[in-house]
Amino acid sequence: MVSTIPTETVPTGKASLFYDPRIRGYVYQIALVAVVGFLIWSAASNALENLRAQKIASGFGFWHNTAGFDVNQKLIPFSAAGSTYGQAFWVGLLNTLLVASIGIVLSTFLGFFVGVARLSSNWVLAKLAMIYVEVIRNLPLLLQLFFWYNAVLKPLPDARNSIALPGSIFLNNRGLILPNPQFAPAFQGVVIAFFIAVVLAIAFYTWSKKQQERTGTQYPNGSITLALIIGLPLAVYFIAGQPLSFELPQQGRFNLTGGLQIYPEFVALLIGLTTYTAGFIAEVVRAGILAVSKGQTEAANALGLRSGPTLKLVVIPQAMRVIIPPLTSNYLNLTKNSSLAVAIGYPDLVQVFTGTVLNQTGQALEVVAITMAVYLTISLVTSLIMNIYNKRMALVER
Repeated sequence: MVSTIPTETVPTGKASLFYDPRIRGYVYQIALVAVVGFLIWSAASNALENLRAQKIASGFGFWHNTAGFDVNQKLIPFSAAGSTYGQAFWVGLLNTLLVASIGIVLSTFLGFFVGVARLSSNWVLAKLAMIYVEVIRNLPLLLQLFFWYNAVLKPLPDARNSIALPGSIFLNNRGLILPNPQFAPAFQGVVIAFFIAVVLAIAFYTWSKKQQERTGTQYPNGSITLALIIGLPLAVYFIAGQPLSFELPQQGRFNLTGGLQIYPEFVALLIGLTTYTAGFIAEVVRAGILAVSKGQTEAANALGLRSGPTLKLVVIPQAMRVIIPPLTSNYLNLTKNSSLAVAIGYPDLVQVFTGTVLNQTGQALEVVAITMAVYLTISLVTSLIMNIYNKRMALVER
């Protein structure tokens, strides 16, 4: 007796297309794109209809209209009388990029120091680093900004009673007054020499790494890099006749005149962003170091390396593969958190463009869309740079 096993019938013809995973996946994706597109179209149509009902013109024609307001901190020329809303956008964007770029550099150095200090054998240093991380990470950033601005900088004396610091520097509740640099035309040569020194330093670093991989010989990359970046521009500076002078601030009877003013809003925002982000970077660094096997440290010690060179040459290079991905997220968070500057009056992109310009023009849709596109672009560029760096640091199997 021959037994027959019933076989599953496979649909044929048109019905079989539905059971094809690839075709089904395409159908679902097309349907999702259609739904999202419909929602975007509906939202845009509704917004335009509301703008027409309120008799608000849509479009970007406001970009070239006169702004009519001034900004205290600006990296490009800007005035209430002759500047446009488009120029106000660039003023806010440059202020955002300024505080974000400086904050990223400072928070990286501080975060690495605190992260390494948490693993220090010195009990006092390790506990102080732990207290710093726990306090900073568990307090809202906005509250910290208010602390630095209202509790630390605002109570400083007025301009008449400014605190005099060495180097013709004055500190008061209007900010930090520094000697204002005056650049002669010949100073362009110093700037060019600096960029040439950077290129030479990168070229030497690349060459030295290849030599180290091929022969095992180590070169003093740090010393040579500093010598190039500092020495070459300094030599050009003296050859060009020292084309840099300083306008010193003068203490008058009631006020300060001259000098370069760094506003307290900028200082408070920079300190707040730096210390807050450094707390998170410190934990990332600590986790990255702990992710490296203790056998690596023991092997380095067995070869006679001290703790400092072991950390620099053995542990940190391996830990960077763990550190870089979350470090990228912290950089993105710092840039986006800079929008809290509106709470203390720092003229960043949100305060100038999404605040003042939007209120004066009423072009909410256009202004918010531009601001969102700017932050998205900054995040994508930052991620791209960090991903390239992460790829270079990744472990390559031979």
